Amino acid sequence: GEAPMNTAVVTGASSGLGLEFARQVHQVFPEIERVWLIARRAQRLEELAAQLTDEGLSVLTLPLDLCDTMSFTAYHEHLVEEQPEISLLINNAGCGYLGKIGEVDTVSQTRMIDLNLCALTALTNLTVPYMAAGSRILNVSSIASFCPNPRMTVYSATKAYVSAYTIGAAEELKAKGITVTAVCPGPMATEFLETGHIHNSPAFELLPYCDQVRVAGAALRAAREGRTIYTPRLFYKFYRLLAKVTPVKLMVKLTKT
Repeated sequence: GEAPMNTAVVTGASSGLGLEFARQVHQVFPEIERVWLIARRAQRLEELAAQLTDEGLSVLTLPLDLCDTMSFTAYHEHLVEEQPEISLLINNAGCGYLGKIGEVDTVSQTRMIDLNLCALTALTNLTVPYMAAGSRILNVSSIASFCPNPRMTVYSATKAYVSAYTIGAAEELKAKGITVTAVCPGPMATEFLETGHIHNSPAFELLPYCDQVRVAGAALRAAREGRTIYTPRLFYKFYRLLAKVTPVKLMVKLTKT
């Protein structure tokens, strides 16, 4: 048989940061020949696939809903069938909803856990056996991971998991020569804010926004360098430090959204 193609997998690839990862992956990782795109919206994935094919990449679109555990089975079947050599896994799919515990619909609360935690954990576990030394995993965390945010309690707790999982996995997979990186951006003007109704929060008006085009490029470079936690923008680097040295009970009063 032919040698397996050097493959990147991108989840949440149909919009926002995920779309930028897919667009820029070849600039930062020129050795990648094939990209697997995972998201719910098949039409969006097809449009992106056409763009990437024009640039000489081979593309597989997987229109899967990662909140449904059947999607993990489908993904696994593709791995077994194609036997790819995955040199980059980007766990970007995620969602965040603003709202008070006990006042919001329960599905929005559990969706965040299904997507931000379960999907990331399942896809990483399924993918690692197809990764060789020198491969990279890039997880999208958030500045919310540094400290719990009232009204975004579940979201910030899921991102704390993503960052903690990244640090543990980075240490564990070192022996295999696989690096794991978490990028922790601040808010970006993407559909994410609309979907989660987060733009209704006065706190978000005051925060410096991150640009998803820049974040994607910088995060890919951080993954290439094998950094474990990458925080874009000086303001958020300072916030991360502040959250580390300030008692969490005090921090949580400062981070109301």
